[in-house]
Amino acid sequence: MSSVTNIFLTNNKSSSQWQNENLLQIIEDDIYIYLDKSFSSPLKNIQRAARSIEKLGVKHACLKGDLWGIDSQWAFALGFTCVGKLTNIEFTGEQTTIDTLNNKLAVYAWSRNLTNQTPSELTPLLLAKQAQDYITAQAPDCVSSRLISGDDLAKQGWVGVYNVGKGSVNPPCIVEIDYNPTDDEQAPISTCLVGKGITFDSGGYSLKASVGMFHMKCDMGGAAVVSGALALAIRQGLNKRVKLILCCAENMVSNNAYKLGDILTYKNGVSCEIANTDAEGRIVLADGLLMASENNPSMIIDAATLTGAAVLATGGDYTALFSLDEQLAEQAKQAANIESEPLWQLPLEKWHQEKCPSAFADTANSRPVPGGGPGGASNAAGFLSRFVDSKGWLHFDLAAAYNGSANDQWAAGATGLSIATIANLLLTQ
Repeated sequence: MSSVTNIFLTNNKSSSQWQNENLLQIIEDDIYIYLDKSFSSPLKNIQRAARSIEKLGVKHACLKGDLWGIDSQWAFALGFTCVGKLTNIEFTGEQTTIDTLNNKLAVYAWSRNLTNQTPSELTPLLLAKQAQDYITAQAPDCVSSRLISGDDLAKQGWVGVYNVGKGSVNPPCIVEIDYNPTDDEQAPISTCLVGKGITFDSGGYSLKASVGMFHMKCDMGGAAVVSGALALAIRQGLNKRVKLILCCAENMVSNNAYKLGDILTYKNGVSCEIANTDAEGRIVLADGLLMASENNPSMIIDAATLTGAAVLATGGDYTALFSLDEQLAEQAKQAANIESEPLWQLPLEKWHQEKCPSAFADTANSRPVPGGGPGGASNAAGFLSRFVDSKGWLHFDLAAAYNGSANDQWAAGATGLSIATIANLLLTQ
């Protein structure tokens, strides 16, 4: 294949007999994606076709013709892009359409590349710095930040992030990034975003097997998604104050690591017994949700690669949504529909808070059984709900954030899914 290949959509089958039933049709040096009106999921078919085109060795795709819309071009981008080709697409249409797609592609590429970095490249402090630098670059005059790291976390009462991260030689941290375009230091905060930033997850003393640990560089995917969502919303004209809180740590085994049976007492007085050191994401997010709540925002959104149970429930094809605010959950589902991002709401009730009982504390962080037992994803969300007001809170369990190997729709690595959905919510809140 040449370095740049023209890609067309077509409603007409090729006259070449051997290509008659093919989704892809190669005519001279161009590639056509055949769209039959009977297709039930045309965007999925375009994404699959794009994945096949990338595997043909196409280095750079140039979309041509009048049939490309903004949604179909984005579906192609999701299928075609991969490690080493995260921005290798030339879009078509009106200049506003091209600009919109290029902005979106750039943000997704940054977020996906961040998630794909190795654990040695991306330690907790470096994750915080890269997010700070990227958000600041979007609007240098509107962004400020503060960083709390190492022992200062314990001194200030952020016991979750401190304890999960204290077993590593790379210190844990919380970074709070304040985007304020109002020129008013007292402006109310519309939304707080909270992201899980576990840059490597060994499982701690609840040690993962190699097969479960191999892809754990992606356990900071929540931090990458909410950072990308804020960046995308800024590029799309966000004029409200938003704070981004990233809870960053490595979950390691050492003489100083937190242990099963330890009890942590959070700033809001909730005590938590550690029943599983591999259920560390909810432990750090509790700190982030408490910090977010101190700002009295209208909405709090957290995002995390939190539970294997959500992956099992969704097949890894959807982001799992949890909320005790049904009106806000409906808004989230509408936003996901607008952005063509798969989102599925799973059960959450107040009584899910009691699903991880402890004889020694208000709650345990999980159950001492594989996967946390039945309803593991809902129980994790129930744990988080102890640290935030139920009204105005959304929890995104990013079951579709990363693929360990390629499939018919995605290359291996981070997907960036839910960035556009959360950005939409920031803009419409």
